Amino acid sequence: MNKETVSGKLNQATGKLKEKAGNLLGNQKLANQGVADQIKGMAKETYGNVKDAGQAAAAHLREHANTSAHEAKLHADQSNESLRDKVKITAEKIKDSISDKAGEIKHEQLEKAARERRSA
Repeated sequence: MNKETVSGKLNQATGKLKEKAGNLLGNQKLANQGVADQIKGMAKETYGNVKDAGQAAAAHLREHANTSAHEAKLHADQSNESLRDKVKITAEKIKDSISDKAGEIKHEQLEKAARERRSA
């Protein structure tokens, strides 16, 4: 509840008192002022309620935006970790493949050298 809502309720209460006093005293001007104060109070109270609703909606949207940003960061972090893992696995496969091929070449060269020694 904000100050407009409180002020509106006070205006309405004051207006009711003025209206009753005006009716009791037969003073139409005072009674009319009382009704005007009540209407003014209703408008202030309504404005206060709308203001509260707007603030609540804004707070909800901020919270939702913060939650969404946090979730997006977590997703990005997970994607980065997954991508790092894929790159690492691919690099290991390439390394193993090259090592295997180098081993084959080395083995072939050693066999070739051994054959040349035997034939010489």
